[in-house]
Amino acid sequence: MTLTLTTALIRMGLALLLGALIGIERQLHKHPAGVRTFTLICMGSALAMILSIYICQTNPDLHNGDPGRIAAQVLTGIGFIGAGLILKNQDGVTGLTTAACIFMTAVIGLAIGAGMLLLSAIITAVVLIILVSSHYRFWEKKE
Repeated sequence: MTLTLTTALIRMGLALLLGALIGIERQLHKHPAGVRTFTLICMGSALAMILSIYICQTNPDLHNGDPGRIAAQVLTGIGFIGAGLILKNQDGVTGLTTAACIFMTAVIGLAIGAGMLLLSAIITAVVLIILVSSHYRFWEKKE
């Protein structure tokens, strides 16, 4: 499938929507990263993948063209952002879930950029189910 402006805009719109959904959940529960952060991460990852595909598509004679290279660098950068959110204090460790959400949102963005729209939507729903259900702590005994 040839990447067109329309295709790219649809993918970016979906990245905006799915990133915002995860960000809304995090912001509603007063976590350090919210709607803006998650939306920008998802859109940035999607755009990086779209760019990577576009470069390979428009330069067929490019011998070292590999869309996976930019994706790998996105994940490296996201690792640094996630690491900055994890804090150790007297009560234990905080920020692990937010860091994991940032990683998942970046990967969802990469998948959107690669054209895996339905899978991205399903995985976003699964992430939201995990986040929302964790607030109810079904596994703990009620007294």
